Amino acid sequence: MWKTKQKLQPNASEALKGEDGYTFLAKGVVIEGIAKLEGIVRIDGHFNGAINTNDTLIIGEQAVIRGSITADEIICSGKIEANLTAIKRIHLLKPAVVIGDISTPCFTMEDGVLFQGQCDMGMSSKIEWLSKDSQVTEKMPALIPHGELVSTS
Repeated sequence: MWKTKQKLQPNASEALKGEDGYTFLAKGVVIEGIAKLEGIVRIDGHFNGAINTNDTLIIGEQAVIRGSITADEIICSGKIEANLTAIKRIHLLKPAVVIGDISTPCFTMEDGVLFQGQCDMGMSSKIEWLSKDSQVTEKMPALIPHGELVSTS
């Protein structure tokens, strides 16, 4: 009858241990340098430099990041002036502002997001492969001048 209640959420020290761990950079915190992080990362502060994580990077509305970002997945609703690279996907949520190039196989952006830069979704190798298929090149003469593609690499 008087048993202790089961914890619904781990406390901060427990959450930072093991596979359920995450890293949090709070609003008002300013950091410069190179951050190599593991696990889920959420940033609501200011960061100048390079961020590298092997998991999901969540960038909150109050966050301001300048530099470069590499992650498995990036979810952003803050302000970024950086090049972004994600292995799985990048998702920009309103009211995000991103100035920089994006490289990812899956990219989504909500209405109201401001994005200035180039987006590479890994098509260069696929376009080269398609150019070797004569049926494809015959159907897309406007996209493939003279039936050939020139590699940009």
